[in-house]
Amino acid sequence: MILIKTAIEIYHLTARFRAQGKKLGFVPTMGALHDGHMTLISNSLQQNGITICSIFVNPTQFNDPSDFEKYPISIEKDILLLERSGCNILFLPNVLEVYPTGVGSSAQYDLGQLETVLEGQFRPGHFQGVCQVVDRLLQIIQPNRIYLGQKDFQQCLVVQKMMEGHHPSIEMVTVATKRELNGLAMSSRNLRLSEASRQKAGAIFEALMYIKNNWGKKSVKALIDDAGKQIEQAGFDKIDYIAIVRKADLTAITQWEADTSTLVLVAAFIDGVRLIDNLSLS
Repeated sequence: MILIKTAIEIYHLTARFRAQGKKLGFVPTMGALHDGHMTLISNSLQQNGITICSIFVNPTQFNDPSDFEKYPISIEKDILLLERSGCNILFLPNVLEVYPTGVGSSAQYDLGQLETVLEGQFRPGHFQGVCQVVDRLLQIIQPNRIYLGQKDFQQCLVVQKMMEGHHPSIEMVTVATKRELNGLAMSSRNLRLSEASRQKAGAIFEALMYIKNNWGKKSVKALIDDAGKQIEQAGFDKIDYIAIVRKADLTAITQWEADTSTLVLVAAFIDGVRLIDNLSLS
């Protein structure tokens, strides 16, 4: 695996690969890699000639400075995992390489209501930061495909909207959520959980499955109320939201709709760690 730290170097290297007719797959991460990330890498390796992973903890997407400071870092372990996976290139830039004119001078994006609901409501400015870093990384690497996990469903929609205006020729591939044995969605933030909290956190998936198994049998309000009680009783500190929405645009659904593609999303805190998850209902 080739490790590159400068934007100019990876820009020229990927240009050479493109000139050779090789397809480039790109997996952007903030490190603290886990099996979910490895699934993204595996998908890219199967579908492209060259797979590039980036590790960059992006400061512009943290609306809470303490959250940025606490974000887990495990670079040596990450490099070992990537080498074992067969990843071809690791891009490991510093802030100046990603934001050469400073983090405060980044572009703003028209994301519509996608950045005002759910995660956007509770983490103002977060999705602007996500778009800033993904846009910049795509400018540098210019891949054929980018790979994102469905755990961050709203983020996938946001990035897709940004790409439609700025990188229309790049394909976005979303990959199913990888889960722990108890159903907990794999996340770098899980490293901050105690073993006891990690086990309790499986209640999120149980609540999602409860909603899925009873979808169309109970009212939307009853399903959300019941799921909230399950999560609270498991020992969670706070629930930001449990929402049942249309997949296409995240608009809320107030009653069962047989012909609508729907999704339930959750964000909740346990031991001060904010976890998110989602599950398709129809």
